[in-house]
Amino acid sequence: MIHDVKVKKLRVLPDDRGRLMEMLRADDPEFEAFGQVYLSTTYPGVVKAWHYHKLQKDHFVCVKGMVKLVLADTREGSPTKGEIVEFVIGEHNPALVQVPIGVYHGWKCLGSEEAFVINLPTKTYNYDEPDEYRLDPHHNGVIDYDWTTKDR
Repeated sequence: MIHDVKVKKLRVLPDDRGRLMEMLRADDPEFEAFGQVYLSTTYPGVVKAWHYHKLQKDHFVCVKGMVKLVLADTREGSPTKGEIVEFVIGEHNPALVQVPIGVYHGWKCLGSEEAFVINLPTKTYNYDEPDEYRLDPHHNGVIDYDWTTKDR
């Protein structure tokens, strides 16, 4: 596991009317601050990667479909520098993943349907000075990762 990454397994509570799933509460140990909430969708087979933030932490939950969320630690001085970790999250494995400041992250939509990912970052998006530092998802000279789906 990458240093400072937190994962919260989410409970789905079904009843006669449907389902309820809490994602992040102000009394959770993962909660630090509220910036905003947004939804990002990804088409089947598409990769949305790599970027990191200097000012905010992200809290990702895939609420529809499935994604492979990948984190890469390139932080100087981190005890897990050089580590890459994968999380397969979504409808069949509900979880919240907190991405620390400075950790590259991205995901690939798995399966044959569009994935819906909710993010609850600790800061609001600054349109004038975005807190995003990006790399090409496939060829960047920094992160050696193959996004090919593995058929084991």
